[in-house]
Amino acid sequence: MVERIPQYPPVIKPLTDKDDRPLWSVMIPSYNCSNYLKETLQSVLLQARDAAEMQIVVVDDCSTDANVEDIVKDIGKGRIRFFKQSQNVGSLRNFETCINLSRGKLIHLLHGDDLVKPGFYSEIEDLFTKHPSIGAAFTGLSEIDEKGNVIEPSMQIQKYTGIIENWLLKIAKNQSLQVCSIVVKRSVYEELGGFYGVHYGEDWEMWVRIACNFPVAYSTKNLALYRVHSNNISSRYLSTGQNIRDIKTVINIIQNYLPVEKRKEIKKIASRNFAHYFSKNAHKIYEVHGNKQVALKQAHGALLLYFNKWILISLIKLYVKALINYKNLT
Repeated sequence: MVERIPQYPPVIKPLTDKDDRPLWSVMIPSYNCSNYLKETLQSVLLQARDAAEMQIVVVDDCSTDANVEDIVKDIGKGRIRFFKQSQNVGSLRNFETCINLSRGKLIHLLHGDDLVKPGFYSEIEDLFTKHPSIGAAFTGLSEIDEKGNVIEPSMQIQKYTGIIENWLLKIAKNQSLQVCSIVVKRSVYEELGGFYGVHYGEDWEMWVRIACNFPVAYSTKNLALYRVHSNNISSRYLSTGQNIRDIKTVINIIQNYLPVEKRKEIKKIASRNFAHYFSKNAHKIYEVHGNKQVALKQAHGALLLYFNKWILISLIKLYVKALINYKNLT
């Protein structure tokens, strides 16, 4: 049986420019997200090029919540191809299938619950045209909740649109983007391989690996929408602290992509950044979702990832809240 989480970057079978290929491949991995898939597909179709220029495929990992093929047929009207795994293979192997099924020179992986705003593909294409040396390009994004309400926009990477200065050192310190906002040349995946190693943070490792080998461009426009689910709080990755262990693994992996003289400094910064994120999220898990066990697991894991007085104080505050059953619902 093939490992659900590959231990090495999966091989992406190369294509040549001699093949009859579109410029774009919009590959949509899906698993139990049928409530959102219709909206996702519509957001692509609103700005889709014709089939000769843009391949669109939904790759379903044996969803159990609906007949995904029927949804694709209903919305796509023959424009969107459907592929279903023979068995549930997990998100990383589904990504691998998406990339290997793609035929376009530019690949956009768009989860079945995320969205793109009008103008996304034109903006990205413009970046690749103006900067032919880049291996990837991405736009700003906003986080949305289950109902589509904007929670918050992403941090601005730089004040202008174009190639990002010192991108490797920046992305190695923190995860600054989401899969829905970035487009990668297929030739880059062919050279570097696919996603591997961990379930949580595998995309961050991929972006650092790309940054180590290619320039990357950025648009200041917020043209992607990343959906945040409250029900993810109870996942086994958070309840066991596996997400924090995975991030620690990724931090160690990406040291190999960095200049030797920068490794110690950036490892410290990355560990601190993620520890603060997990610590802050622990309070949110407790106060908003009322899950005391998961919250404490996350807070304790944050302290193990990086110890300083602020994270320690945050953990103590959470223990006190849990002890007196305090919840700030304002």
